[in-house]
Parts: sequence; C-alpha cells; structure tokens
Amino acid sequence: MTSGYIIPIGGAEEKLRGPAILRRFVSIAGGADARICVIPTASKMPDTGERYEAIFNELGVGSAFSLPFTERADCKREDWLAQLKSATGVFMTGGNQLRLSTLLGGTPVADMIRDRNEHDGLHVAGTSAGASIMAQHMIAYGNEGPTPRADMVTLAPGLGLTERAIIDQHFRQRNRLGRLMTAISYNPRLIGIGLDEDTAAFISPSRDLEVVGSGAITIVDPQDLEFSSMDSANRHQPVSLINIRLHVLVEGGHFNMITREARPAQLATSS
Repeated sequence: MTSGYIIPIGGAEEKLRGPAILRRFVSIAGGADARICVIPTASKMPDTGERYEAIFNELGVGSAFSLPFTERADCKREDWLAQLKSATGVFMTGGNQLRLSTLLGGTPVADMIRDRNEHDGLHVAGTSAGASIMAQHMIAYGNEGPTPRADMVTLAPGLGLTERAIIDQHFRQRNRLGRLMTAISYNPRLIGIGLDEDTAAFISPSRDLEVVGSGAITIVDPQDLEFSSMDSANRHQPVSLINIRLHVLVEGGHFNMITREARPAQLATSS
C-alpha cells in the first residue's frame, strides 16, 4: 500500500519552453514507463485533452491518453475505468472546478482516483480548476481582494485527496489572499495553499510540500489563531483575524503539512 503524490498547479504552467513542472510530474509518474491519463472535463475547449496528450508525449512518456468525461454516465464506462486503472499518473486540466465536481463527484471515477492515490501509488496532478478540486473542501468561487470578508467565498466538496488543506490558484495574479483567509476562517483547522501561476506544490506521501516553478506559494496557517470575528461579521464586512501565520515560499522551499514547519530552499537543501 503506497500513496502517490498530490500536485496542485496554480494554472498557466509553462508547457513548451522549459516545462519544469510537467517534466517533474512525468518523472515521478514513471518517465518513459509513465501512463498519463488526461481528464479535460473542467474545460469546454474540445481540443484540451489532445493538446495535453501531445505535450506529455513530447516529454517522453510511455503513453498519454485522454478520458473526456462530459456526462455522469461516462464515469461508469467500464472501458474508460479500465484505462484509468492502468494509469500511473492523472492530470486534470483547468476550466471550471464546479463542472469537475458536479460531473465526477460521487462516481466510480472519483472513487478510483482517491483510492488509488491513497493505496496504489497513483500520482495526481491538476492545474487551476484541477488543483482546486483536489482537497476535501474546494473553493467553488469567490471575490478578489486582500482583506477577508464575510461571505467572500463559497465552498463545495472536492475529491478529498487531502483533508489538511484548502487550495486556491492564480493566487497573486488574481489577488486571492482575502478569499483564502476567509475560507480558512470558517473553520481554522485547515492550511491554506495559495498557488501563483506556473507554480506547483509537489506534496509527497509523507505530506512534505515542495515548491516548483517560477512563482511563489503562499501558506496560510491558522494553527495559532487567537481571535476571529467571522461569527459576528455581517455580509460583506471585513473580518478580524489575530495571530494567523503566513509564509511565502519560492522554488525549492518546503512546508511540512504535519509539523507545519516552513523551510526556505537553502535550508531544505542543506538538510
């Protein structure tokens, strides 16, 4: 029983000139022996699956194939489930995360991805919407801005690959710190992971997170939170959060999701 990596990507990852994130995913999934299953369900672009197939083939995988689930009935197709079962890595594309959750949620596809990631070493990556759906609690949509506000964000059930975090994407580019802190303040148990574009969190089976990419990852840790006014704030009002911890990590930085210890690249390399 071996768990696989969870690899949320902040969107707009480099695909052609030095695709470090996708190349690292391919390496973890088996390199020349990798079988990559692309799930383009979040996207309404008809060629999304084919484009990622071509990218992964260019990176030297053993095989890459797309399973374009467009109806819930597709998620019960035995031939597609057999293909999914043969994959060493799954890649969920960007688009609309609610489209992903409403089509895949509660189906044999979602169950297989979750079970194989936990017990069968399946590595699961997703970009943008494909990143948001990975956690047990998913940000369905919300408003931009740096300040947390009551009713700033709406949550929905995700795939549940991790119960330790809430994941947000396009983070710095779309000014999403406020909505991530709002989501965390609803129940300050989870860690907030804010992914810049072209930046990924490679979360190992031991739940050590490593930053790969050209941007940064913002970690919002409410473990020592002393006060929150979320329960008394009216609609649209700003929310007070006292003693909430925030880390900004760049490539090579690490964050242990169990001990909640952050390390910059220099210390991570020396240790």
